[in-house]
Amino acid sequence: MSILAGDIGGTKTLLALFEAEHGELKIRHQQRYVSADYDHLSDIIEAFRKTYSAPVQQACFAIAGPVQQGRSKTTNLPWLVDAAQLAQILKLPRCGLINDLEATAWGIATLQSDEIASLHEGVAGSRGNACLIAAGTGLGEAGLYYDGSDYQPFASEGGHCDFSPSSELEIALLKHLQQQHEHVSWERLVSGMGLVNIVDFLINHNKTEVHASVDKQDAASISQAADSGICPLCKQALDMMVYLYGVEAGNLALKLMASGGVWLGGGIAPKILAHLQQGEFMRGFSRKGRMSELLESMPVRVILNQNTALNGAARYASIKT
Repeated sequence: MSILAGDIGGTKTLLALFEAEHGELKIRHQQRYVSADYDHLSDIIEAFRKTYSAPVQQACFAIAGPVQQGRSKTTNLPWLVDAAQLAQILKLPRCGLINDLEATAWGIATLQSDEIASLHEGVAGSRGNACLIAAGTGLGEAGLYYDGSDYQPFASEGGHCDFSPSSELEIALLKHLQQQHEHVSWERLVSGMGLVNIVDFLINHNKTEVHASVDKQDAASISQAADSGICPLCKQALDMMVYLYGVEAGNLALKLMASGGVWLGGGIAPKILAHLQQGEFMRGFSRKGRMSELLESMPVRVILNQNTALNGAARYASIKT
């Protein structure tokens, strides 16, 4: 069975042709596209199909944004994507269209042991609901309901909930961001843009500057300067973001009672794995007063495979379409 799957983001779109054999999914062809170079997802699909013309029997696309009744207005692109129209283009009876974090959650079952890093072991053999939080360009969140035998992923837009400070420094951070944004969500702090926002705040708060070599508008430049030790302010900013990442992961874990585990996806976590393992993340995660012991019982793991959403879209197509 041939499956066309996609992972659609504001920066890049990945399309892949999978073959489902004996319950396993294998990529036959994969191509990366610059999303902004195209007027619509259908144009990318057409370009892919011109190169790889094998028949498609099922399809599913993961998209960065809310999906309602088979349609999604992309968050960082001027696209309106409609599953029914995509099915018509592909000459299929139906086509899957799901949120990218939901797709990542579907992809967890495809991960190999070397594609997972543990931050906290938790209680061995823990069962129950699980959750997924993923910092990247934005902040995505999803849940995995445990039905007694398997996990059923579902989407969320929890990353857009209000940021809630818990210290004088965080209150000052919130006030700083309120001067720029009507609504300050967790995404404004825990993401690539979040690291840039925290640096901007610390420059004003500390009355100092970043190292001359640092591009303070670029999260990768900030992270590299923190790693190298050349910029103390960048290190403070990264530590703060990692701590807040842990705080919001703990919030999500409590809301979903994620005794089955907490997963970190997205592009940032694998790149800052050493920082996540140094303790600030878990300090923020488990610092929940009377619920601290409950959170410390939950396994916390990082997804290292950057194709997990793509694989999850293919898995969803094989099961649900």
